[in-house]
Amino acid sequence: MSEQHTTHNYAIIVAGGSGTRMQTAIPKQFLLLNGKPVLMHTIETFYKSASQPQLILVLHGDYHDYWLQLCQYHHFHIPHQLVKGGESRFHSVKNGLDTIADTNAIIAIHDAVRPLTLTAIIDHSYNHAAEHGNAITAVKSRDSVRQRKGDHSVSLVREDIYLVQTPQTFRAEQLKKAYEQPYDTKFTDDASVVENWGIPINLAEGNYNNIKITFPEDIAIAEAILSKKPFA
Repeated sequence: MSEQHTTHNYAIIVAGGSGTRMQTAIPKQFLLLNGKPVLMHTIETFYKSASQPQLILVLHGDYHDYWLQLCQYHHFHIPHQLVKGGESRFHSVKNGLDTIADTNAIIAIHDAVRPLTLTAIIDHSYNHAAEHGNAITAVKSRDSVRQRKGDHSVSLVREDIYLVQTPQTFRAEQLKKAYEQPYDTKFTDDASVVENWGIPINLAEGNYNNIKITFPEDIAIAEAILSKKPFA
């Protein structure tokens, strides 16, 4: 039997963060999007994907009871494992990884507040990672980009600039080894952790609608995308 048939898919949904930038008391993953918490939209998309990953939700311990109440209220019954988050995104992902013993697994890491990811993007990410070791979802920059250098700035070649999204998907052996490294503030995402361990990073095509819910106006934009209505 080939490895393809014995490989299992996992998705670690990272739901850290607070309501600071959203100017709300409630963390952004719990805000309502079309009448349902953002986080539920995110989990549903992975659940509906052909990849059928086992779902692991990493959530700050203070919000576990609140999440369970939301699941009951919204009749949300998609199976998932609930894990306590850490002091940073790095530590939260590590906590999620510690629950996966399967060394042949393909593991996707995804921001809880990216509820508009397409199932096609998710499936492509798993397939690409299985073949190439990892797959980092990204889109080309639509804007000109400059880099500050001291008192001046230099223009970068736009065609070479990619904006990183999630899911970021890896073979388990890559991800687990990389996350044995001590935490460093330069680790801004999973790709940076794996790259620092010495593994080349492969980009996979993302989607411009795969926005991250960060500011209050993002909810309105997400609702417009979901309803396929034009927005300013």
